[in-house]
Amino acid sequence: MKEYLVLAIKGFIIGVANIIPGVSGGTLAITLGIYERLINAISHFMKNIKENIKLLFPIGIGAVLSLAILSNAISYALTNFKFPTTLLFIGLIVGGIPLLYKKIDKEVNGKNILLMLITFSIVVLFTFMDSGNKVISFANMDIYKYITLFIVGIIAAATMVIPGISGSFVLMLLGYYEPIINTIKDFTHLNNIASNLAILIPFGIGVLVGIILIAKLIEYLLAKHEVPTYFMIIGFILASIISIIVEAGLTTNIMFIVSGIILFMLGFVIAYKLGEK
Repeated sequence: MKEYLVLAIKGFIIGVANIIPGVSGGTLAITLGIYERLINAISHFMKNIKENIKLLFPIGIGAVLSLAILSNAISYALTNFKFPTTLLFIGLIVGGIPLLYKKIDKEVNGKNILLMLITFSIVVLFTFMDSGNKVISFANMDIYKYITLFIVGIIAAATMVIPGISGSFVLMLLGYYEPIINTIKDFTHLNNIASNLAILIPFGIGVLVGIILIAKLIEYLLAKHEVPTYFMIIGFILASIISIIVEAGLTTNIMFIVSGIILFMLGFVIAYKLGEK
């Protein structure tokens, strides 16, 4: 029972991460120590259904609960307390880095460092791309828009699984972040249930397909090229910290700075402790 509770808590944190622009659910899965298990369970779900459900169900429940319960709270926190809220998630990311370092500390060489710098540069480039003011409307949906929504779900899932690349940020670039979040909020308030489901179902199916496809790719890379893959992942993660800071901006508010430092330390300890479990 304790193990399921821990998995649900990790899923809850991962779910919250996918709400916040700049924060990657894949990054949090790594720093919380469940990334490889998740990838394996998704890639080989049918081979050991019972055991995979034992892993995925509590994580999924935690993630869904966080989206349902905290989408409004996170939106409020980011609007009114963006700097300290952001530092909490940076703490969650940094807290898992010692666990990652143990996987690569004996193979630090020029080739692997170059791979890390390449992935680092990719995320930094994404960070300074202009998300623009494009916002998609879900009014007057037709078959073309539903297919597009499905494809957007696949793209979003890919970035959610790949550490360091924020699915929510990519949705912002595509113009889908705000309408998707608003649809989820509306649905959780039990408003316009049928029309909201008509939006969320094709998007959700796309997310599911994208997760499966990318999980199989990541599994292959970890099986055949484990250490270089982890160097690339660390590059993604380190750059994501810069991405999150740029998205949040700095502050001169002393209370925000002090509370941010406290929340950073709290996030660090949570990730470090949960990563060991």
